[in-house]
Amino acid sequence: MREFLEEADAHRDDGYGRAQHLNKVELPRRFYQQVGVGSAPGGFAVTLDGKSPRTPGGKPVTVPQRIVAEAMALEWAAQGEFIDPRTMPVTRLVNSAIEAGEDRLPALRDEIVKFSGNDLLLYRADTPRELIAEQEREWDAVLVKLARHFGIGFQPTIGIMHQSQPRPTLDRLAASLATCDVLEIVALNSLTGITGSGLLAIALREGLIDAEAVWVAAHVDEDFNIRLWGEVEEARERREKRRLDFDAAVRVLEFVNSAKA
Repeated sequence: MREFLEEADAHRDDGYGRAQHLNKVELPRRFYQQVGVGSAPGGFAVTLDGKSPRTPGGKPVTVPQRIVAEAMALEWAAQGEFIDPRTMPVTRLVNSAIEAGEDRLPALRDEIVKFSGNDLLLYRADTPRELIAEQEREWDAVLVKLARHFGIGFQPTIGIMHQSQPRPTLDRLAASLATCDVLEIVALNSLTGITGSGLLAIALREGLIDAEAVWVAAHVDEDFNIRLWGEVEEARERREKRRLDFDAAVRVLEFVNSAKA
């Protein structure tokens, strides 16, 4: 069910995925003094000493929403002696969207729907009883809200054997994403990959649940294991990094939606 993420990762490497390799390379020194936001063809862009940065692939970084450019500008301004893309999650996300391009919008949209058909929320544990209860409490509430909102139904299953979802359900979910632009769809892809759930990403976009509820639902299994066995430092650090990217994707969705209002 994660096959689409492999393709998305190729584009993340052009934008922000290469940040994962920065532990092995020397970070570039900060080369600018002043950071601003200015008008650009098609929208707004960050300015570094009056010049606009480009994506790692060499494309101009222009966004339709000024608030997104301002968020990127804050990340550029917060850099110290060295520029660390790991501390620039909004910028990395925007770079990913620009590198992906409008041509990939339909494919990225379709992949969220494919992921939703094999979603985290639809595959349940058969033991222990406490985990089953937590999954039912957190996940069933989301499925009910989605079902009522879209007029659809789901078929959860126990275990890992594939369970097909009704075609009308997938079609309705696809229709809900038809108005997404490439920045919004890349943000939703990021949320889908981080949480393991396209349904949680769609529920957030539709305003059915808030970001904290998404985060809690996505970590039911992990939190249960932490309570049972304790937390490993390395896992905690990975989770903190995921939260940074999660929060950035949520912010981008909020920016896009506020511009539509």
